[in-house]
Amino acid sequence: MAGPSAGLPYQRDQTATPGRAAAGCAKRPASKLKSRHGSAMRRGIVRLLGACAAPLAAVAMLGAVSAASAQTVMLSTTMGDIVIQLDAAKAPKSVQNFLQYVKDGHYNGTVFHRVIPDFMVQGGGMKADLTQKPTRPPIPLESKNGLDNNRGTVAMARTAIPDSATSQFFINLKNNDFLNAANSRDGNGYTVFGRVLSGMDVVDKIAAVQTQSSGPMQNVPVKPVTITEAVVQQ
Repeated sequence: MAGPSAGLPYQRDQTATPGRAAAGCAKRPASKLKSRHGSAMRRGIVRLLGACAAPLAAVAMLGAVSAASAQTVMLSTTMGDIVIQLDAAKAPKSVQNFLQYVKDGHYNGTVFHRVIPDFMVQGGGMKADLTQKPTRPPIPLESKNGLDNNRGTVAMARTAIPDSATSQFFINLKNNDFLNAANSRDGNGYTVFGRVLSGMDVVDKIAAVQTQSSGPMQNVPVKPVTITEAVVQQ
């Protein structure tokens, strides 16, 4: 298990691709449109461009709708609200897992139990007395999804075993490139599944709290920072 000395966010124990143009549009260059009259050729080109533009506009609209409809979760904490936008397209299993814990009320009453300035804040699994809440079985790692552990992103914590993430997550305080699969020591890295949409100022306030060691655990806030409620916004 990766411990605090390793500087990793460890967890204790525990698409639609761009559509093609309408059939025939891309294969009918204007140079091949034959007409005995220039005006007829121009009319043909206009009709051709109109036919191709419609599906392209539809694709653009679909992308805009998808971005607008991305699910968000609000974490109400004792230091303020944090809104997280989830990326189900890139990390479907992690997002589904996170949403289920939210809907089950699992995160209500949990704390940010590990806070390391200039690195990350971690929570989602322990109560104020640092006892762990029961979890569901772990989920597969999705770290090679193209999402990097940059400032403001939200990722799943895990043990040294790649497929061991359950409920705990962390929020990156800076670009932590060494947590990405391509740069990690074990070649696996940590799965990013969302980003802070609003409330990063709250995250920074959490990062600035005084911490202490408590039993075998280090970097524990002296005054608990509690998630009072987690709700799906859309």
